[in-house]
Parts: sequence; structure tokens; C-alpha cells
Amino acid sequence: MDKLSLNTLGQHLQTLRLERGWSLSQLANEAGIAKSNLCRLEQGNGNPTLDTLWRLAVQLNVPFGTLVAPISVPLGEDGVQVRLIDQGKDSPQVDAYWMRCAPHTLRHAEAHTPGTRESLTLISGCLEAGPEGATTVLTPGEAITFAADQPHLYRTHAAEATLMMTITYGLEGQTP
Repeated sequence: MDKLSLNTLGQHLQTLRLERGWSLSQLANEAGIAKSNLCRLEQGNGNPTLDTLWRLAVQLNVPFGTLVAPISVPLGEDGVQVRLIDQGKDSPQVDAYWMRCAPHTLRHAEAHTPGTRESLTLISGCLEAGPEGATTVLTPGEAITFAADQPHLYRTHAAEATLMMTITYGLEGQTP
């Protein structure tokens, strides 16, 4: 992520934290990350992982898209890139993402907030995705919807996969 995007993310993260009256220590402890890492992130330094950003969004009780909305560059690590396309304003909250997984990628995703569902539509390649132990193989044009409030995964084999992902948050995972 470029320096401008890191600074923008850091300022937005700090604003969300301060709106709740939380200390650095409180958010870091709740999200399971080191206070020093959170401090560096708020200062526009460091390189946050997707998992770190998800944990912060969950603890701040905001959709992932709300946390990353000010950033226009794709976020990524370990062969996975995601970019927020649009964020709904209604209830339930719905976020739309473009996602690309490099060949031979296995991405384990932590459970999202209660009631959250993901819908994936494969654009190109081949992708295995869904709750761990109950995945589905998708080919171009196929779609799947699953409960994302449990651990789930995305796996590619020889070819990269490009897909559209929508996340519909459960009402428990939304700020009124």
C-alpha cells in the first residue's frame, strides 16, 4: 500500500477509535494485535494484513468496507487482492468488492460478525470457496452464497481467479 493510502487509513482508523472513546491499548487488546502495531498503523506506517484490518473492523463494530472506504488502491497479501467497489447505505449493510486470487493460493478467512453472509460470483479462472469443510468449486459465471460468520476459505489451483464478492452484514454487526 502506498504512503498516502497508509496515512489515510491510519487517520480514519484513529477517528473511528476516538469516536468510541477507546484507548490504543483497549482496541489493540480487543483486536488481538500489539499496541505498537496499532500505533504505527494510525501513524501511517506499517503494512497491515487483511486479517488485522478485519479484526479491527469487527472490534470497532463497523463493516470492513467502512474501515477501508477512504482507500482507493487494492488491499492484498499472500496472493489475494481486494478492492471496495461500493458500499450500501441501507439495512442490512451490503458491501461489494472486486477480488483476485493468484494461482496456488489458499486463504483462510476468520469468521465475520454474527449473521454475515458472502456471495461470490466467479468472473474468470476456477475457485474453491465456502465454509471450511463445506467448500464449492466455482467456474466462470457460477455463484455461491454462504454464512461467513464461521471460518471459510478461498483456494485456487493452477490459474488465478477473479470474482465479485458481496458481503451482507447481519444486523448484529452494524452500528445503529
